[in-house]
Amino acid sequence: MPSSPAAPSLSDSLAAANRALWLATLGLMTAYMQTHAPAHRYLLAARIARNFQTLSQQECFDQASRASFLRLEGRWRACAAQFAPEPAPAAGGLLRFLRFLS
Repeated sequence: MPSSPAAPSLSDSLAAANRALWLATLGLMTAYMQTHAPAHRYLLAARIARNFQTLSQQECFDQASRASFLRLEGRWRACAAQFAPEPAPAAGGLLRFLRFLS
């Protein structure tokens, strides 16, 4: 009678999910390098930074890996900041312009 394989433990499942997140992050990094649109680069870099933040908090990785993920998070946050959209202008300027026209 064949024996059924043991169900993976929660920690094994979590480790597999984190490895999958790491691989997905590498895919996002590849996409970032292949696009030139600033808006897309901003979104990709911000997602990559969040992924590295998540990875840096996971105990299934050793301390050195977690420290590397934390450093990479900072670098990708800085990269995202380069492509961040400009804040919308204040409404006060528009009101002054409309008053000028009337």
